[in-house]
Amino acid sequence: MSNPQPSGAPGSNGPWWIPATKNGKSNLITRSNAILLAFVAGLVGSIFGASSSGSLFGKSINLSRTSNSVERAPGSVADIAKRVIPSVVSIQAGSKNSGATGTGFVIESTGYILTNNHVIAKAVAARGAIEVTLNSGQKYAAKVIGQDASYDLAVLKIAATGLTALQFGDSDQVAVGDSVIAIGSPLGLSGTVTLGIISAKNRAVTAGDSGSENSFINALQTDAAINPGNSGGPLVDSTGSVIGVNSAIATLGTSFGSQSGSIGLGFAIPINQARKTADQLIKNGKATYPVLGVSIDMNFDGDGALISTLDNSVLPGGPAAKAGLKAGDVIVKFDERTITSAEELIVAIRAKSVGDKVELTYTRNGVSATATVVLNAGN
Repeated sequence: MSNPQPSGAPGSNGPWWIPATKNGKSNLITRSNAILLAFVAGLVGSIFGASSSGSLFGKSINLSRTSNSVERAPGSVADIAKRVIPSVVSIQAGSKNSGATGTGFVIESTGYILTNNHVIAKAVAARGAIEVTLNSGQKYAAKVIGQDASYDLAVLKIAATGLTALQFGDSDQVAVGDSVIAIGSPLGLSGTVTLGIISAKNRAVTAGDSGSENSFINALQTDAAINPGNSGGPLVDSTGSVIGVNSAIATLGTSFGSQSGSIGLGFAIPINQARKTADQLIKNGKATYPVLGVSIDMNFDGDGALISTLDNSVLPGGPAAKAGLKAGDVIVKFDERTITSAEELIVAIRAKSVGDKVELTYTRNGVSATATVVLNAGN
């Protein structure tokens, strides 16, 4: 037996049944009243919704409209980005079989640009073209003035004058927790700005595309988003001054276009080191770096850095030899910096300058000793 159709159900002539919650009872509205209410509601809606002004029953209607402007105070992220972005460039470095993209920034108004060596290294090796695109969209062929794989830095020159160079900050004065901004061309998206803080200092980071061209960086760590294409771009502080050159990221996997993405672990070359190297590249076409005069065992898994036990692991007449160090010694402290790995010793040395006098602590057969060394030049 079928259920009877309730009065007011679709297709019936009875009242339109509408659920209600007032006192647990239902309210009844007749079909004719419902049609009238709908007509009145539609009329009012059409009058008010058509525009922000008009008339209703001969009365003028004016709806209020806000026109507040957004104030961007000096020193805000937007203000800093506006000042810095015009000095940041995109780089296309091509070779016969592949190409690389990266970022750079103007360091002299006459067209000198600083970037990472790994951005242009393959193009240079393959005699490929390097093109620089300014924020304005202007494109220039770039000449390599000098490159240094040890510090992962390179200086380019374009035929342009009157450019705005970025101001250098002091990376030695940077503190963990300082706000920073990374600007670059991640995945080819030029002028991208990301905000973060300095997460750590003196991170031993290895960068580069091959074992022979690895760079050991005494890096600033930041959580500002850095992705492929950001390499060579500036990391600036809250005044807009450059404190680092974005160079590497740590990743957990691959994502966009099979390229690794940011997980909040980015690394930058401190600008004090980068500036020193850039000056040498501009003046001499190459850079020097300090050396201790020893070969380090990169496979040693204990605490400290082990001087290799292989023949000629201590350079005769070198800084270490003059200080009395021998093969098999384990360096555990360098200039008050605790050394826990070979990489940490390398970046600690390269953070110094040629001619610096440094005290180090080492162990030999379980006995601790100290020595003072004067770092020599390597290239």
